[in-house]
Amino acid sequence: MSVIEVGNEAPAFELPNQDGQTVSLSSFAGKYVLLWWYPRADTPGWTIEGQGFRDRIQDFVKKNTVIFGVSFDSEDDNRAFKEKYEFPYDLLTDAQKSISIAYGAAETDSARPSRVSVLIGPDGKVSASYEVEDKAGHPDEVLADLNRLSWYLGTDYKICQSPVFYLNTKPDRQLL
Repeated sequence: MSVIEVGNEAPAFELPNQDGQTVSLSSFAGKYVLLWWYPRADTPGWTIEGQGFRDRIQDFVKKNTVIFGVSFDSEDDNRAFKEKYEFPYDLLTDAQKSISIAYGAAETDSARPSRVSVLIGPDGKVSASYEVEDKAGHPDEVLADLNRLSWYLGTDYKICQSPVFYLNTKPDRQLL
């Protein structure tokens, strides 16, 4: 299994959030969208990662970025997880695994999604993909990549949308 490649068109999706409301990628055109997969709601390591995104939410908002957690958990389990830790972003249920498979976060026979994240650019293409090892440091890693993909002008971030703008911050991955 491999995570979707940088530069590819992000697969469209419509998934229920923790409240049963449908969330679709197309609703966020023009924004960065971070999808972070977690194997199971309310497990220690992934709670730490989720709290990191929660605690830095204003930094992500300033960078025109919305965050979604994704798992195979039920809407009820995701709702309890979100409420318990006061996550300010939606948790999506991919019970059929179709979106997780399309993004390379799971295989057909997977009981749980892999520990990956995908950053989708304002143009709908994959800007970065991650195989997450450092759960506590991952939110800062994504913010650093967003800084590299944007430039600061006054108090607004202007997003670089050029298809030829590549950054390679690690030998094993590229940013678009």
